[in-house]
Amino acid sequence: MSEETWHEARLIPTSGISGAEEQERRATSAVLAVMSSVKEFGKALLGHLGAPAGQVETYIEVPFMLGDKRCYPDGLIRVSRGTKSWTALVEVKTGKNELQAEQLENYLDIARDEGFDALITISNEIPGIAGQHPTKVDKRKLKKVALHHWSWSYVLSTAVMQKEHRGVSDPEQAWILGELIRYLEHPRSGAMELEDMGANWVAVRDAVIAGTLRASDKSAPEVAARFDALLQYVSLRLGQKLGTDVLPILTRKEQADPSLRAQAVLTRMVNQAELAGSIRIPNAVGPINILADLRAGRVTCFIDLDAPREGRPTTRINWIVRQLKHAPDSTRVESFVANSRGTGSAELLGKVREEPTCLITDPKKEIRTFRIALSAPMGAKRGRGRGAFIDSVIDLLDTFYGDVVQHLKAWSPAAPKLREPAPVPDERPALTSTAISSQDGPETSTPSDSSISLS
Repeated sequence: MSEETWHEARLIPTSGISGAEEQERRATSAVLAVMSSVKEFGKALLGHLGAPAGQVETYIEVPFMLGDKRCYPDGLIRVSRGTKSWTALVEVKTGKNELQAEQLENYLDIARDEGFDALITISNEIPGIAGQHPTKVDKRKLKKVALHHWSWSYVLSTAVMQKEHRGVSDPEQAWILGELIRYLEHPRSGAMELEDMGANWVAVRDAVIAGTLRASDKSAPEVAARFDALLQYVSLRLGQKLGTDVLPILTRKEQADPSLRAQAVLTRMVNQAELAGSIRIPNAVGPINILADLRAGRVTCFIDLDAPREGRPTTRINWIVRQLKHAPDSTRVESFVANSRGTGSAELLGKVREEPTCLITDPKKEIRTFRIALSAPMGAKRGRGRGAFIDSVIDLLDTFYGDVVQHLKAWSPAAPKLREPAPVPDERPALTSTAISSQDGPETSTPSDSSISLS
């Protein structure tokens, strides 16, 4: 028998998963066991929740009494360091199963009664704003117990970044973490990527195109929330590839009140037929803006950067063109001059390469900013695959970052140079001159004693 048909033994096998209950139990056990075994992975997940950097203990299906009812949270995490201890209950959902508010409130009551610190939920639900929980619960139950949420995309992204980029000190622990990654990436694990824009995506999109969508439509807020979830997902996905934390950009007010962001997305979708957001990549020249024009059926990624502060307009244009040597000719380049309002002078990169002066409308005005944009047809389908909205955004973002953004550098002036000293002549000039001047008197000789006459 050929060895090509042999199946390698896995630490966490996907075979034998018979249903949703078994899927959740195995996923819970796998994640919690690896958290306690691989200290770097456990610290990466729990460090942001206020847990101390100590020994991690994990358990599954721990029984608790809530009144006359026995409850079984999916897991429990305890972190100990010296006399300090931090404990959290864990509730897990896989596949398309969603978290239930009643169940979470029961676990919050148990955590409060037991003196535990937090309840952690894990599911495929991705909240629109980081730190926000996808399930609404009674806020009074959160006075003594914190409620945290991890999407499976976040757990997988954290595992990949820790193993591939940040590193695991022990080789055996690195192998264990790699086995968890293999398991979570398998379709049968139930840890899915963002798969759907929601049941109302097509209806809302068609209403936007027809100009009949109203902010009061019940289905519109769901689509707006799904778009923010997509921004979270593409940020995690790109960050996983780059080995850094990529995050959607929110204002301080939006961070303090997530409803403001939801209302802003909804208002723009209704009034301008656009879904828009921005993500920040550490050390990139600027944030990447993502714009989906529902009426035009186009997705656009663009970035703004300052032009050089010296040189002629053509010199500044050549500066940006040199940085776009990997970008396709269909990339749009727009220049903005000082003290101007509205749109600037725009042209496709292919023409700018041949004729840089096409971006100059007035040679006397100073070019201050460039906008680099790349667009593609917008997918219409709500799910995943060819012709899907989610995939059209992912593909364009990957292309834009790889061909454009990662090659851009901000302009900086050249360092000042020392002045060259004045040249010193090899021969010293004469101290006196033999040339006759108009100020010279008649030449006289010094009188001697013998030439003095006495009379």
